[in-house]
Amino acid sequence: METGANASEFNLRVLTPMGEVLDTEAVALRVTAWEGQLGVMARHAPMVARLRTGSAVVTEAGGKTRWLAAVEGIIRVTDNQVVMLVNAAEEAEDIDVERAQRALQRAQRRLSSREDETDISRAELALARAATRLNVAGRAGRTVEE
Repeated sequence: METGANASEFNLRVLTPMGEVLDTEAVALRVTAWEGQLGVMARHAPMVARLRTGSAVVTEAGGKTRWLAAVEGIIRVTDNQVVMLVNAAEEAEDIDVERAQRALQRAQRRLSSREDETDISRAELALARAATRLNVAGRAGRTVEE
């Protein structure tokens, strides 16, 4: 069952525990999987893959490109429908760049102190998330004012 308006489109939904972040018709998607970059286009073979923290680039049916920062999860592709179930996701326009920059600096300080293993693991996750958010915001032309 194809759901796109035409054969070159597929439905993409990005869901988090807080709710739906995106529901759109797309012609292409690129995400960061544990095995590397993964691309999806219309009529892609069914699959499930683990996603790591990274950017997701969506090319919509009308040609618009949307950048998202996504935090670990899975992607499921079936019947011309793609669902990303992730722990968190933000579109580039919604990212608070100054907050992400502060989070990056905090994580870097924690990693340089190397006090205990719990803090190191949390700091590594925080660092990956903040770096991804800043990368995605930068792709949309948003940077910290200095």
